Amino acid sequence: MTEPVYHIPALLEPCMEGLDIKPDGTYVDVTFGGGGHSRELLSRLGPDGRLVAFDQDEDALRNIVDDKRLLFVRSNFKFLLNFLEYHHINKVDGILADLGVSSHHFDDSERGFSFRFDAELDMRMNTRAKLTAAEVLNSYDEKALADMFYNFGELKNSRKIAAMVVKQRTTSPLHTTEELMTLLEPLFNRERQKKEITKVFQAIRIEVNHEMDALQRMLEQTTEALKPGGRLVILTYHSLEDRMVKNFMRAGKINGEVEVDFFGNRKSPFRLVNNKVIVPDDDEVARNPRSRSAKLRIAELIG
Repeated sequence: MTEPVYHIPALLEPCMEGLDIKPDGTYVDVTFGGGGHSRELLSRLGPDGRLVAFDQDEDALRNIVDDKRLLFVRSNFKFLLNFLEYHHINKVDGILADLGVSSHHFDDSERGFSFRFDAELDMRMNTRAKLTAAEVLNSYDEKALADMFYNFGELKNSRKIAAMVVKQRTTSPLHTTEELMTLLEPLFNRERQKKEITKVFQAIRIEVNHEMDALQRMLEQTTEALKPGGRLVILTYHSLEDRMVKNFMRAGKINGEVEVDFFGNRKSPFRLVNNKVIVPDDDEVARNPRSRSAKLRIAELIG
């Protein structure tokens, strides 16, 4: 029997407090993963409570708990409303998202998320998807690669990296993480090498999984999925995600453009629950190093 795959959930108690859990409420965990947040949420629900959990990764199936209150959906969270409607769920009391990549993915030596292991350049969250990291690197034109490294990795030398990838693949296409590392290492000084290469891998992973598009689509559905007074609780791990979430919670729009009424009052579907972003303390980071870069934002849908 395959052992479950668990990870330590980041900022667990602040997430639960942010959801303001009602024992008979209906909640959604759009990033089930190791199931840590979902298990805690279930422990706070009564017999009439309900939890819908989304995850597109097959590995997440191994973490499902036997609980009649849990409905697991193996799909991307960008289809949030589709599946709620399919299961005859009209509105929910809270939505939780723990974005980014779990420690399990980084520790999996076969899926190419980390440069700690030599593996095929895959990086697919959903193994049923067609696009892999190798296909991105070996088929995108130089401008598309440069844009990807700049937009999703925030790399200043994005054009140089793209040019090197294109030059390399003319003689030997890139298929493994070790081949990519060998290409990248001379581009960065030793002091910043690890940090910059991490950004390269991040950019490729975001592109392979269309993460920013999926996040935007999910966020835009939350105003319809939540009940008035329902909570939106989101953990982010890099500036691209955090900027989008912050803009949406403050203005109800991804671009952050604020609308005002005739009297100059801000118009937004949400009320910020925590005006100041919540970050882990030293004790949490010691227990769970993955939480080091976590930022928690909470908003309530205005009735």
